[in-house]
Amino acid sequence: MDRSGFVRLSLIAFGLVVVSFVVRGLSRIVFEVELANLLQAPFAVVGFGLLVYLFVRATLDAVGIWEVKNTET
Repeated sequence: MDRSGFVRLSLIAFGLVVVSFVVRGLSRIVFEVELANLLQAPFAVVGFGLLVYLFVRATLDAVGIWEVKNTET
């Protein structure tokens, strides 16, 4: 993975987390709270899981175990 891919994945992850809040808020207008939580859950879980993966990957890059390639040089 290069740095541009890392940044792209981080933007996707943050976008998924934001989308989960928007889906929950808009679906609470129409549906019950339990159904709104069910509709929000997949976006939140995937976004949070991706953020955890990126955190671990950045930590391993900082330590020097698994390098994220820099394509600029």
